[in-house]
Amino acid sequence: MPEMPDLGQLTPVQARNIVRRVLEHGTVSFSSHARDEMAKDSLESTDCLNVLRGGVYESPELIDGTWRYRVSTRRICVVVAIPTEDRVRVVTAWRVE
Repeated sequence: MPEMPDLGQLTPVQARNIVRRVLEHGTVSFSSHARDEMAKDSLESTDCLNVLRGGVYESPELIDGTWRYRVSTRRICVVVAIPTEDRVRVVTAWRVE
């Protein structure tokens, strides 16, 4: 399934602000790959949402035409795409060893 177009390259601060607004008033979805990887590391969706609320946002990477943002804490890393101002898609997630 091809990725949706996104908002374009955002700074880490812009990405964080949009994601936090989406967490309050928008839609967060999880790719099947993300769900598979989360299951491997015994991660729940609430773990990922907590990382998105309080983690450190890194500069984006352009992968397959979509800007992706790595958000991490000391224990968990989550990668998201931001297709619209009111939608975030979790692409993958893993537990940091």
